[in-house]
Amino acid sequence: MFRTALRNVLAHKARLLMTVLAVMLGVAFVSGTLVFTSTISDAFRASSQKGYDHVDVAIQPRSSDSRTGAPGPTPALPQKLLEKAAHVPGAASATGSVSGFTAIADKKGQLIGNGFSTRGGNYFAGKDGTDARYPMRSGAAPKSPHEFALDAHTADKAGYKVGDTVRISVDGPVRAQKLTGVFTTDDGTVAAGGSLALFDTPTAQKLFAAPGTFDEIDVRAAAGTSQAALKSAVEKVLPKDGAEATTGKKLAADQARNIAESMDGMKTALLAFAGIALFVGIFIIANTFTMLVAQRTKELALLRAVGASRRQVTRSVLLEAFLVGAVAAVTGLAAGIGIGAGLRALMSSTGATVPDGPLVIAPSTVLASLLVGIVVTVLAAWLPGRRAAKIPPVAAMNSVHATATTKSLVLRNTVGALFAGAGVAGVLVATGMSDGKAVMGGGAVLLLIGVFVLTPLLSRPLIALAAPVLRAFGISGTLARQNAVRNPRRTAATASALMIGLTLITGLTVIAGSVQKGIDKMATASLKADYVVSMATRTPLSPDVAKKLGSLDEVTAVSPLRNSPSRIGTDTQYLTGVNGKDFGKLTRLDFTKGALGDLRGGRTVVDDSTAEKQGWHPGSRLPVTFEDGKKGTLTVSGIYRGNQMIHGILLDNGTLAPHQKQITDMQVMVKTKDGATDATKDTLVKALGKNPAISVSDKKDVTDGIAQMVNLLLNMLYGLLAMAVIVAVLGVINTLAMSVFERSQEIGMLRAIGLDRRGIKRMVRLESLVISLFGGVLGIGLGVFFGWAAGELIGGSMATYELVLPWGRMGIFLALAALVGVLAALWPARRAARLHMLSAIKAE
Repeated sequence: MFRTALRNVLAHKARLLMTVLAVMLGVAFVSGTLVFTSTISDAFRASSQKGYDHVDVAIQPRSSDSRTGAPGPTPALPQKLLEKAAHVPGAASATGSVSGFTAIADKKGQLIGNGFSTRGGNYFAGKDGTDARYPMRSGAAPKSPHEFALDAHTADKAGYKVGDTVRISVDGPVRAQKLTGVFTTDDGTVAAGGSLALFDTPTAQKLFAAPGTFDEIDVRAAAGTSQAALKSAVEKVLPKDGAEATTGKKLAADQARNIAESMDGMKTALLAFAGIALFVGIFIIANTFTMLVAQRTKELALLRAVGASRRQVTRSVLLEAFLVGAVAAVTGLAAGIGIGAGLRALMSSTGATVPDGPLVIAPSTVLASLLVGIVVTVLAAWLPGRRAAKIPPVAAMNSVHATATTKSLVLRNTVGALFAGAGVAGVLVATGMSDGKAVMGGGAVLLLIGVFVLTPLLSRPLIALAAPVLRAFGISGTLARQNAVRNPRRTAATASALMIGLTLITGLTVIAGSVQKGIDKMATASLKADYVVSMATRTPLSPDVAKKLGSLDEVTAVSPLRNSPSRIGTDTQYLTGVNGKDFGKLTRLDFTKGALGDLRGGRTVVDDSTAEKQGWHPGSRLPVTFEDGKKGTLTVSGIYRGNQMIHGILLDNGTLAPHQKQITDMQVMVKTKDGATDATKDTLVKALGKNPAISVSDKKDVTDGIAQMVNLLLNMLYGLLAMAVIVAVLGVINTLAMSVFERSQEIGMLRAIGLDRRGIKRMVRLESLVISLFGGVLGIGLGVFFGWAAGELIGGSMATYELVLPWGRMGIFLALAALVGVLAALWPARRAARLHMLSAIKAE
C-alpha cells in the first residue's frame, strides 16, 4: 500500500501541484512570521543587553508615595543620593541620567523620527571628562546650554556635521543649538531607528526634570564585587520610601521579556492571517483529494477486491496526503526563511532600522512549519479517504459512483441550518450586550461554518439567477451554468475559499468607513475651536505655547488642556484643566444634566460614564487630594456626554495649576477671528517659529489624521488577507483543471458534435466566472452583516458612530471576484480547448 500511495503521488504530481502551492504559501507565511519575529526579538534583545553593559546596579524612583497616598508624579533622585551611591563599599563610580522627548529638525525643517524614538538625555562627564556610554566619533561633548551632541546615525541621515546649528524642540518652543559632537552608542532606541540628543547635565536637568535631580542613577561595581553584593550595599543608602535598586542583569532580563511581549502581538496577528490562508487551503486540499479519489474509484475497488481493507485504503490516501504535505512544508519553510529576511530588509528600507544580528531560525520554527504543513494536509484528506473506503467494491467496479444520498443531503442541510441559526442568534444577542465581543466572535464562527455547510444548497438557486445572462452566450453559457451546479459540493468548496477572504475584507471595510464617519461627526459636533495645537508626537507642550497663541490679534479664545492625577475618595482620577473663561467658546458639549456655566473656582463638569460609575450628579461635592498632596472640594455643576475627544473631569486651570509640580499642556484649542483659513494657519505656524515638532490642525486635519491611521491599518490588513485570496485563486484553478480532466470524454463529444475550441474556452471561463461571483456575493453579504454587527458594539462607546456601506469598494470587490474567475480559467480553458477530440472520447 505504501508503494501504491507513492506511485499515485508521482502519477498525479501535476494535479497535486496546486495543492502543494496552497499549503506551501500558508506554511511560508507561518515560518516567515516566526523567523522574522525571532530575528527582530533577538536583535533588540542583544542591543538592549549591550545598553546595560555599563550598569551593575540601577537606582530608580518608585512610582508613588505609598505613605502619604498622594497621587503625585514619579519623584526624582537628588544629587545627594548620587554622591552617596558613588561612595558605597564596592562601587567604582555612579552616573546620573535624565531623559525626555527631543525633536530634531532636518535641514528642510522636517521632524526626524517620530514618537518615543526621538529622545534627549544628558552627557555625564566622569573624572576623566568623558562618558563611557557615548564615545565621541568627532567633536567634543556639550558644555553649555546652547550646545548639544547627536548620535552618529541621525547625524549621517540628516547630513549634520560638527559646528552646524540645528533647530530642536523639547516641549514646544524652538531652540537653536550648536552641534559640538557626534557620538556612537549601543542605545536600543537609536539602533531601532530613533534619535538621541545629549546636553550637558545641568541643561538636561532643566529641560527634562528639575535642577540637581536625576531620573536614574547607575552604579558600576569595583573589581571583585558582584552585582548582588553591590545592590545590598546601595540599598542601605536609599531613602526609606521613594527609590529602589535593581541589578543590571535583572534590568536586561526585564527588557528582553518586554521585547518578547511587544513582539507577541505582531506575531499573533500575522499567525492569525497565516491560519486564515491555511484554512482556505483546506478547501483546495479536500477538493483535490475528493476528485482524485473519484477518478480512481475502480482502482480502489480493485484493491478492496484483492484483499485491501477499508482501513488500508484510507491509510493509502492519508499517506499520499502526508507526502504532499511534507513536500509543501519543506518548500514552505524555505520560502518562509526568505520572507523573514525580506521583511527585515523591508523594515530597514522604510527607515525603521533594526539592530544588526543574524537571521534566527529556531528549531521550534522548523518543527512548527513541518507539523502545520503535514497536519493540515492530512486532516483535509481524511474525509475523502474515508469516503473512498466506504464505496462497495462491486458498485465501484461497475462505475456506480457513490453519489450523495437524499438522507446525507438532508442531514447536511439540517446541520448547516442549525449552525447558521445559532450563529445569527449569537451575533444578534451580542449586539445588545455591553461587552459582547466573545459572544459575537463565537456567533461569527458558527455562522461561517453554517454557511459553508449550506453552500451546496445555496449554489443552485443563486447560480440559477445568472441563467438569463449566461443564455446570451449561447450553448457555452448554458453548459457553464449546468457544469457549475453539477457537483454542488465541489462548487461550494471552491467558492467558500473565496467567500472567507471577501467576508473579512468587506467586514473590515465597513467598520473602517463607519468609524471614520463617526469621527467626522464627533469633531463637528463637539468642537467649536478652529484649531487644535499639539506636539506632533503627542508629548506634553510647554505652557509658553498657549501664552504665545493667546497674545496674537487673530486669536479670540484659547484653552490649554492639562492632565493631573488626583485621588477622589478611594479612587485615583485624572483631572483635566481647561480655561474656564473660554472653554464654552471652543467646545459644544451635550449636557444631560446641569450646564457648563462659569467653570471657575471649585466648579467641575463630568462626563456621563464617569458620573454614572461614581454615582455623581449636579450638586455632588467631591473631596479631592491633588497632585501635591493638598486637599480640597470640587462641586459638580453639570454632566455631559463624553466622547473620544473630550471626556473626564473638567475644571479651571486656575484651580488646578497651583497643585501641579510641573505644568505642561497636552494640547491647546484655538478660536480665531477669520475661522480656519490657510492664511490664519500660516500665521499661527509662524508665531510658533515654524516648529517641526508642533502640529497645528483644523477639524479636517484632525479627522484626516485619524483616517490616515485607519486606512494604514486597513491597507495592512488588505495585504495580509491577499494571501488568502491568492490561495483561493489557486483553488479555482485546481478545481477547473481537474474538472476538465474529469470531463475529457464529455469535452471530446462536444467538439465532435460541433462546439469549436472558442466555445469550449468560453464554457470553462464562464463556469469559473459563475463560481467566483457566487463566492463573492456570499462573502460580501456576510461581510456587510458582520460589519453591521461589530458596529453595534462600537456604537456603544462611540455615540456618533454611523453605519456606512462602501458601495464603491464593494463593487470593486465583486469585480475582483470576477477577475479571479477570469484569470483562474485561463490555463484550464486553454487545456480543455487543446484536447484531441478522438483521444478525449476514448479516455477513461
